[in-house]
Amino acid sequence: MKDRHDVSEAQQLDPASRRLLERVEIEGIELVRFLYVDHGGVVRGKAAARGRLAERLGTGIGHTVAMMAMNMLDRLPAVPGMGPVGEVRLVPDPATFVPLPYAPGAAAMLADLRDLDGSPWAACPRSFLRDAVAALDAEGYALLVAFEPEFTLGRRLPGDPLDRLAPVDDSACYAATGFDTAHDYAMRLLRALESQGLRVEHYHPELGHGQQELSIRPAAPLRAADNHVLYRETVRGVALRMAMWASLAPKPVAGQPGNGAHLHLSLWDAEGGRNLLAGGDGELSDLGRHFVGGLIAHLPALVALTCGTVNSFRRLSPRSWSSAYACYGPDNREAAVRICSPLSPGSVNLELKPSDSSANPYLSLGAVIHAGLDGLRRRLDPGEPVDVDPDDLSETARARLGVHRLPATLDEALDALESDEFLMEALGPLRRTAYLAVKRSEAAAFAAQDEAFELFHHFRVF
Repeated sequence: MKDRHDVSEAQQLDPASRRLLERVEIEGIELVRFLYVDHGGVVRGKAAARGRLAERLGTGIGHTVAMMAMNMLDRLPAVPGMGPVGEVRLVPDPATFVPLPYAPGAAAMLADLRDLDGSPWAACPRSFLRDAVAALDAEGYALLVAFEPEFTLGRRLPGDPLDRLAPVDDSACYAATGFDTAHDYAMRLLRALESQGLRVEHYHPELGHGQQELSIRPAAPLRAADNHVLYRETVRGVALRMAMWASLAPKPVAGQPGNGAHLHLSLWDAEGGRNLLAGGDGELSDLGRHFVGGLIAHLPALVALTCGTVNSFRRLSPRSWSSAYACYGPDNREAAVRICSPLSPGSVNLELKPSDSSANPYLSLGAVIHAGLDGLRRRLDPGEPVDVDPDDLSETARARLGVHRLPATLDEALDALESDEFLMEALGPLRRTAYLAVKRSEAAAFAAQDEAFELFHHFRVF
């Protein structure tokens, strides 16, 4: 039986929140996770018990400011304003509520980080993306976005001194045997995603041993980022319920292809009725060229956010189809920005290839939007498209085309980010200070260790 306090709290909520509470009761949900992503790219959170959920929908759950300075190794670098003193609130977004099919009795919502007065905290990742979308909307544009994630399915085997990830199979790329080996898992994953409102589009076994690729339909930017967080949690949660381990880390197994999360983007008018990237015969429009120009101009800095871990840069190497060069081209899978051939008239979209699931999707997508907007505002020219593997070009030819090697390490990418005044301004003082501190601390920690240490901690966390 509810006590009077619970009834009072419920009566003060809006109709959508009251319906949510009714659903929790009907479906027997006992714990609701309030999830967020930190500067290390780790999905973290706290859970509210059913009996206090009505209250917590309004007040949120208290949370130390220091957690946004925590790196992926659970170490705290010094960040002004993110020490032992101070608190924010994890305030859930009821529109993101989903029961967790791999965790019976539990559900989740994506949460904003808010100051005690209810305003967005200056280090809130969802607020950063929300503000980027508002800037896009103010210019009369809208985006459709889809992440295209890969992951490695396997088993966690004891090692000395560290565990290792053993892939579930050694099937060939796209091979039917790969479908068969992972069939039971793939079906459970598909059903779990669909039950959370994530519409599955494609699935296949990829090039690496145990490597899977399953993509979902595009959505508006905030929904797409929320979906990607739920996707990450579901991929791992379903595997754990089947006594397996799934990792979305960029390079969880030495000697195997890496896992990307390519970012697909299409630019539309504000009403969503016209694709603004499409020119004639499947080519880019002038607006599309300017948007790509912004991405190319800021790409060395962007990869610090879209490929945000030390492990990311094991994947970003030439001749690995992961795009090691800042250039674009039609259906060029070695270019950082691929202009995808249209499936139907007027359906042009872009694929940003240097992107993976170790990134905070709110920060990475928000930064991509800002970079594209900068290209639109300044009418930036991306140069000539590249229709060959850029690594096959001579240095002279690359220089003539303006094709540059992307940063080869996280430290190099962070240097580029710190030098990019536009993106640093977009991030804001607290967020950029914390992000750089967290990522510099990770780079230093892994530089002092060997490859096995790096692989273990990345496949364990991501």
